[in-house]
Amino acid sequence: MAAASTSPSGRLAELGIELPAVAAPVAAYVPATRVGNQVWTSGQLPFVDGELPATGKVGADVDPDNAYGLACTALLNALAAVDDLVGIDKIERVVKVVGYVASDVGFAGQPGVVNGASDLIGAIFGDAGAHVRSAVGVAVLPLDAPVEVELIVEVAGA
Repeated sequence: MAAASTSPSGRLAELGIELPAVAAPVAAYVPATRVGNQVWTSGQLPFVDGELPATGKVGADVDPDNAYGLACTALLNALAAVDDLVGIDKIERVVKVVGYVASDVGFAGQPGVVNGASDLIGAIFGDAGAHVRSAVGVAVLPLDAPVEVELIVEVAGA
């Protein structure tokens, strides 16, 4: 049996995942910026081909399991922004994930939703994907998106 690939692009291929095109900003910002050996992404919505597959509040309009998948999609959009800026294989470790969940008043499962992003990071980066994280419930997100994900990664080279 062949050894598992250690590069992020190799792991994506093994998982059958292709990074999407970088999502176009919906306001006045850039998708990602590099500061020293870190890349910070803007908040990424779960766009698929320029459209949101679901809108509304998690716990009312959007099922938490569906929102988990949307967090995965938003993470892939964040990784696409990093890839476009420096190349995904330059990522040495994932530092931080911030997930925002547009939540119905009674919904308190934000950590489970943001696990969609965290679990996928673990599958792609292994030990280098161990990260700190915030999972924040909010009243509304841009374009009525159910989730938004930000990413900070450490990259090779200064």
